Amino acid sequence: MDPYPQAPPGAARPGGRTARTRAQVLDAVASLLLEGGFDALTVDAVAARSGVHRTTVYRRWRDTGALLADSFDAAREQPWQPPDTGSLLGDLTEINRQIVAALTEHPSITGALITASFRSPAAARALRDFWEDRFATAAVVVERAAPGADPRTVLIAACAPVFYELALLRSPAAGDLAERYARVGAAAAG
Repeated sequence: MDPYPQAPPGAARPGGRTARTRAQVLDAVASLLLEGGFDALTVDAVAARSGVHRTTVYRRWRDTGALLADSFDAAREQPWQPPDTGSLLGDLTEINRQIVAALTEHPSITGALITASFRSPAAARALRDFWEDRFATAAVVVERAAPGADPRTVLIAACAPVFYELALLRSPAAGDLAERYARVGAAAAG
């Protein structure tokens, strides 16, 4: 039997002390990642930075993988609606603009979390869950404009090159980046 049963994040007292504790801890995770990357992220460092007792952090999150996973879960919980500009190209362009903004903000917690997910299986799973949720939510963009097209294929055709350019190649965000790859996605819709 698990000596420290773990409730889902925010389940015990939504909006109360549990929510405040989670917010403090996740803010500490973000700031530590931005300052020193994955290597700066330890449960003890998070406890010290957040002002939450280390026993509470260990009991609730156990390790850095769980802290990272909860960071992705918190991002997934944020409301997001796909754009409705009236055209597939316009919608894909707007989605890409949001991705560009997320990856180029200074400092970029998005990039830091994605990078950290390569070092933690729990964070990698949470990142996949985050993207599955976003693909499912954004599918309507393709479904309403190109009913026979595979939404996931179109979304990946439009969005993956933006990640490749900005996160992997670390290229500067060219002014036409969002629309250029949105056109690729729209072409994939047939």
